[in-house]
Amino acid sequence: MLLQPDTVGIRQFIGSEVTTSYEQAKVLILPIPYERTTTYRKGCKNGPSAILEASDQLELYDEELKKEIGLDVGIFTHSAIADSSLSPEEMLEVTAQTVSSAIADEKFVIALGGEHSITAGVVKGYQQVFDEPFTVVQIDAHGDLRYEYEGSIHNHACVMRRIIEMGLPTLPVGIRSICLEEAILIEEKRIPVVWAKDIAINTNWIEEAIAQISTPKVFITIDLDGIDPHAIPGVGTPEPGGLSWYVLLAFLRRVFQNHQVIGCDVMELAPVVDSVVSQYTAAKLVYKLIGYQGKSQGWFK
Repeated sequence: MLLQPDTVGIRQFIGSEVTTSYEQAKVLILPIPYERTTTYRKGCKNGPSAILEASDQLELYDEELKKEIGLDVGIFTHSAIADSSLSPEEMLEVTAQTVSSAIADEKFVIALGGEHSITAGVVKGYQQVFDEPFTVVQIDAHGDLRYEYEGSIHNHACVMRRIIEMGLPTLPVGIRSICLEEAILIEEKRIPVVWAKDIAINTNWIEEAIAQISTPKVFITIDLDGIDPHAIPGVGTPEPGGLSWYVLLAFLRRVFQNHQVIGCDVMELAPVVDSVVSQYTAAKLVYKLIGYQGKSQGWFK
């Protein structure tokens, strides 16, 4: 079991209104404010705290699910781990150990980043617990499939390459920016990329994407630049043409309906000065993930 510090002074997701003890919580929010390889707009180390602060403004009632999700589920927010003083290897190890301990305690973990390289550590934590393979569903603008970038194999632009090397299948969704190296790898590995340009014109893309998932279990990693920058401008490398809010929710809802989602992460929020749009939208997305998991697992009263 995780050793939990006193929660006094630790900002909780949605605040004290829905906070429960670690033992009683079904959902663990895990802030990981790590940032060392950002290559354009910096600030994702501030993403987790911004999401937690914005979550205080959320309504407990979800109009889609018709439930006060937080009151039925039980949510506990862990203290932040793995700050930017750690080496990438140290960050990945601390992250994996923390996640695997939480899974052993039967928590549904939603990690908040921080740069996308963190996801390799989160996924490693799941691999340490689950014997069977699972699919990593990636919402993202970028392929993140480079072998290395700027001299590091742990750069945020390489995270999905590391996950493929773990022997896990992936489903990248919303991709609209890759380099030649990544294009070649996609062809060689036959990675079933769901391109943003096709999402824009194919009304059946969700069912076709779901059909590409070959495992019962799924982990969802969301790089917030996968979403249209009009909805979330606060990211490190915004790309035009991302998923709209309701299209994103429709896809996520189908994933939760069709597969056992074992965990999620939400990465790369870099808050914009004098704007709360990005962090509020990210916080609401986290709450939707909790709601979809609660519905699929029968947590609601």
